[in-house]
Amino acid sequence: MKDRREQAEEWGCEYMHEPHEEISEKVNAQMPEEDKLYDLADFFKVFADSTRIKILYVLMYSEVCVCDLAQILNMTSSAVSHQLRTLKQMDLVRSRREGKAIFYALADSHIETILSQGLEHIEEE
Repeated sequence: MKDRREQAEEWGCEYMHEPHEEISEKVNAQMPEEDKLYDLADFFKVFADSTRIKILYVLMYSEVCVCDLAQILNMTSSAVSHQLRTLKQMDLVRSRREGKAIFYALADSHIETILSQGLEHIEEE
C-alpha cells in the first residue's frame, strides 16, 4: 500500500496536504449515480460521428424524409437510415408517418442547444 507522499507524487501534487473533505463531500453529493454517468457517456458518443452531426444540423432547420436527407448530404438512403436508427434509439430524433413517407425531426429543443453550444465552444479563440 502506498503512503500519502507516494500517492501525491503519483498524482502530480507538488506538496502533501490533508484531503479537502468539504470539497469531496460537496462533489460526491452532486455526482450523478454511476448508471446515469454511463448513460451520459453513451449520449455523447452519438455526437462523435460527423455524419450524425450533419443529419442533426439538417433537422435543426427542417423536418425531412430520408430521401431528402440522402440528397442533401450526398449519401445513400440506406446509409442515412442506418444513422437515423442510432439517433432515434438515443431519443435525439423523432419520426412521423404521412402516408407512405416518414418524416424526421429533432426530438426536442435540447438537441439544438447542445449543437449550438458545442459549435460556439469550438469556435472560441
